[in-house]
Amino acid sequence: MAGGAQDNEEEITGINVTPLVDIVLVLLIIFMVTANFIVRETVEVDLPRAANGGETVQGLVNVVLDKEGKLYFDGAHVTDAELTRKVAEAVAKDKDTRAIISADQSIAYGQVMRLIDTVKGQGIAKFALNIEKDVAPAAAPATP
Repeated sequence: MAGGAQDNEEEITGINVTPLVDIVLVLLIIFMVTANFIVRETVEVDLPRAANGGETVQGLVNVVLDKEGKLYFDGAHVTDAELTRKVAEAVAKDKDTRAIISADQSIAYGQVMRLIDTVKGQGIAKFALNIEKDVAPAAAPATP
């Protein structure tokens, strides 16, 4: 019979989810590869806040100055001389080495400037000062 349902066709009793699973796995892989992984320091630092802070630069080296004035290079405690040597070694391996400098907000400005001088003096031209992005206060409701 033309245009009518045929008697020998079976009803579909299940849904094939294989294509859906494939698509989800491909999307998961894409998101994982393109995700921006941000490495947090293991040293607790109370970063200063700024409302208009830019994006944190993903550097190859992390230099931290904690509230007690201790220096850390990529999470390991170092002295001033060791910091100078390690920064120089990083620059020797890669001329385009960048640094992220984090300092506790209670540290004197002069100490932070000496740290910046040390990093720049060893050949790192590109560096970023790490800050905590300040959250904008919620808008006050309009009064009638």
